[in-house]
Amino acid sequence: MAATAAVLEGTPKIEIRGLGRSFNKKSNVPGTKTKEKFFALKDFNLAINKGEFVAIVGPSGCGKSTLLDLLVGLSKADEGQILIDGKAIKGPDLDRGIVLQGYALFPWRTVRRNIEFGLEIKGIPAKERAEISDKFIKLVDLVGFENHYPYELSGGMQQRVAIARALAYDPEVLLMDEPFAAVDAQTRETMQDELLTIWEKTGKTIIFVTHSIEEAVGLADRVAVICRSPGSVKEVVDVKLPRPRRIGDVRNTPDFSLVSHHVWELLQDKAPEEKTPRAQIDIGEEILPDTVI
Repeated sequence: MAATAAVLEGTPKIEIRGLGRSFNKKSNVPGTKTKEKFFALKDFNLAINKGEFVAIVGPSGCGKSTLLDLLVGLSKADEGQILIDGKAIKGPDLDRGIVLQGYALFPWRTVRRNIEFGLEIKGIPAKERAEISDKFIKLVDLVGFENHYPYELSGGMQQRVAIARALAYDPEVLLMDEPFAAVDAQTRETMQDELLTIWEKTGKTIIFVTHSIEEAVGLADRVAVICRSPGSVKEVVDVKLPRPRRIGDVRNTPDFSLVSHHVWELLQDKAPEEKTPRAQIDIGEEILPDTVI
């Protein structure tokens, strides 16, 4: 199975060098207040090209959310650094947009005003804000819902608003933390295809965190597999499926199955002689088809 190195040739859009992030935790020794240092990430290295779609997968507790916090700039690393266009991240900035699992829309704002939020922060005049929001309302297929409030929308529609809001102020990088985990399976596949269409149209650099191997392989150019705590990059796997791509078109192809199975094997972290019965092979929210195993 082909896999790329964690560092690419040339100047990457995003470069994560020797990243380490620790937290203090209470000692397990009874009667002591001593705190121990626990590393969520250690020696984490990854490079991402401009316009690339990279998925991050790993077991629970491997530091995926910690990595996103560092990429957003909400926390600081103990070791190493994150560079965007060669400059170290020093905190939150409008060059990065984020889409979360829980939508995080402002309930008192309409669809249009949610989408315009980042534009207001940038000081964009009202007329220009309206023109930009119109563009992204069309992009995420919400024409006719401009004046609706979040509670009047389905989960999938709310996530479209969140994506439009993140894109409207034109960030260079889009960070996505399991954005489709809260919607039903049919809506999820629709949203995946819509995200691919948006990415193809905008050319944004995307980092997409997910527990689903099928989702990671279906969407990404490369899948970074993170090992258990402390989290670090175990392998970066190339996904050489054709573009433009739709999930339903590639899911049952041999190449999709081979890449998915390889990622699954990397996540098992077992000795070679250990085998898991077919019925127990669970990859997050998806079950690999028989042909994969």
